[in-house]
Amino acid sequence: MPIQFGTDGWRAVISDDFTFANVRKVAQAIADKTLADNRERGAGSGEQGAQPASQSPVPSPQSPISLVVGYDTRFLSDRYAQTVAEVLAGNGIHVWLAQGDAPTPLISYAIVDKEASGGVMITASHNPPRYNGIKLKAAYGGSASPADSQEIERRIQENDADGQPILTIPFAQGMAQGLITHFDPLPAYRTQIHRLVDFDTIRRARLTVAVDAMYGAGRVVLRELLEEAGCQVTELRGELNPGFGGTHPEPIARHLKPLIAEMGTGRHRLGLATDGDADRIGAVDPDGRFIDPHCIMALLVEHLVQDRGLRGSVVKTVSTTQMLNRLAEHYGLSLHETPVGFNHISDLMMSDNVLLGGEESGSISIQGHIPEGDGVLMGLLLAEMVAKRGKGLSALLQELMDQPYVGHFCYARNDQTVTSFKKVSLVAGLMAQLPAHLAGVRLRSSSDRDGVKYILEDNSWLLIRPSGTEPVLRVYAEARSDAQVQALLVEGGRLATDVLAGMAPE
Repeated sequence: MPIQFGTDGWRAVISDDFTFANVRKVAQAIADKTLADNRERGAGSGEQGAQPASQSPVPSPQSPISLVVGYDTRFLSDRYAQTVAEVLAGNGIHVWLAQGDAPTPLISYAIVDKEASGGVMITASHNPPRYNGIKLKAAYGGSASPADSQEIERRIQENDADGQPILTIPFAQGMAQGLITHFDPLPAYRTQIHRLVDFDTIRRARLTVAVDAMYGAGRVVLRELLEEAGCQVTELRGELNPGFGGTHPEPIARHLKPLIAEMGTGRHRLGLATDGDADRIGAVDPDGRFIDPHCIMALLVEHLVQDRGLRGSVVKTVSTTQMLNRLAEHYGLSLHETPVGFNHISDLMMSDNVLLGGEESGSISIQGHIPEGDGVLMGLLLAEMVAKRGKGLSALLQELMDQPYVGHFCYARNDQTVTSFKKVSLVAGLMAQLPAHLAGVRLRSSSDRDGVKYILEDNSWLLIRPSGTEPVLRVYAEARSDAQVQALLVEGGRLATDVLAGMAPE
């Protein structure tokens, strides 16, 4: 099966397609592209660039080209990261290799801090334990562009077709020659976090917080930063468990039963959860209610504007709450809606003054930070907000929804495993059969920017789109009541099933 990159990197089943041989192929393609980009920059400035990988460059500890490599807690992630480092070093590229498992946002920030050419994160993020993957990071600390990912795919295919060798050196040799350097990404990240979070406000509130690391790379890090802010923290599922206890490390309600149960004890004012590589956030209130990322983003926009006095545009993906639209309108902020994938948000964060950008998965970033989803930072900002307002998340959310400029919204998503099909055919089929009403409400408009989105006259919406990383069809809905959400999900499932039934398998 060919190596293909989705919305945020390449993911595959361990020992099936995600093998050491394929990891080396990807690493060689990354090295080829990095060296080619450096030669292009050198030619543009009149400097002598690095030699092509095919000319077997002599490794140099003084190499001006460096990449940061990190990894999560999954099975063999540390070994895959070492393999990537060996290939990059074999191509004469200096590697900053994390000394232990670390969250993706720490690795992404390290790229900027060390002025590296980019980075590689070994992770399958929130995907099931049998998966692993590679996220490509650009020099600005965010996800690589779709064009860069496509170039990596092309180089893999060309190297295979041409029989190009994979250049690699033993790990010990790379360390001895200074081409591979272990480092701790936390100190520089901690300094950045202190610029973005009001630790004094949190410290005065003396919060008790439960943190569910979900056995992922957020373990220890979020707990330590909260403790540094004076919180009393109970960490759940913080030990190393490459199988994630048999669950998906995705911070959504059905996977957070231990955290919900812990919050039910009444000992904590805030519950936080991060996914497998800690670029996503979920939260639980003291009453055991799950607070989804839609609500988290709406609360944080209100906090940043009202409590911090900040301004800027709001960026959301097509699958994200209308509450952000209403808040942006109320505060006179511009709003941008993008396809799913944080790379689209990253683009706008680098070209516009973005106050907050995020997606329904829980990947969120704010003004002044790298263009990268950061569950650790969002957890700390939620602690700051709770400390500042002196109320729990449910109470704050109710206050926000009681405001006439927001109103009450409910949301849910259904995931349906499907056989392979052509996304363009599904979208065309759905657009050809637009209904006049959904769940009894008239259709106001539709969009095929990423899947098919139906906007209803009461601001409710339904979205049908395939996952970019799994053989899953996602059906999303947001409405004014749970009953209407469920009705929309049923209609969405029916619409998708009818169109898929008439399509030939891919």
